[in-house]
Amino acid sequence: MRILIVEDDAEAASFLTKGLKEAGHVADRAPDGLEGYAMARDGAYDVLIVDRMLPKMDGLTMIGALREQGLQTPVLILSALGQVDDRVKGLRAGGDDYLAKPYAFSELLARAEVLARRNHKGANGEATTLRVGSLELDRLAHTLTRDGKEIVLQPREYRLLEYLMQHAGQVVTRTMLLENVWDYHFDPQTNVIDVHISRLRAKIDKDFDTPMLHTVRGAGYMIRDSAR
Repeated sequence: MRILIVEDDAEAASFLTKGLKEAGHVADRAPDGLEGYAMARDGAYDVLIVDRMLPKMDGLTMIGALREQGLQTPVLILSALGQVDDRVKGLRAGGDDYLAKPYAFSELLARAEVLARRNHKGANGEATTLRVGSLELDRLAHTLTRDGKEIVLQPREYRLLEYLMQHAGQVVTRTMLLENVWDYHFDPQTNVIDVHISRLRAKIDKDFDTPMLHTVRGAGYMIRDSAR
């Protein structure tokens, strides 16, 4: 998932970002409602996690403005205000779920994943199953099979393969992977991509006759149905 966190508390935002990235997701952060509004409109996010009390534009106003613009990205509202009336106001403002502070990160992650799955089930035109040849990725169940054989992926491997399959038959550069899978906006001069590509290749190609994950020398990587 690609998630936008709109949170003015730097420590809380850092905690959320770290946890989401460890779970294999990409997380961006906006420190106030105005920046969050702009990023949500311009970015392709699966879920928005929005604090209710924000500077410049409060969370409920921000969500309402996005809904008026026709943006239907699921929103999980975070707030220290946890009474029934507070939750009702949040949902009526356009939120899809409401989580009172303090919260357990595991619950927040589960709620965000549920919202993303619901959105993929909706009429937004986004495929819930990705297929390249005999390789099939179920984005709702988070399962992968090739020739009917289930392959277990770690969260980052899953995100990497998902991105490659979304661009099947196209060269995906290191910069594209860094920005969309690792959320780095620069090359950290590490072999993180090479290591994960190697692990992924061992899982999806090693026990099969034809390779699907290819290195395009000097350009990047490509996944394609080599049987064609």
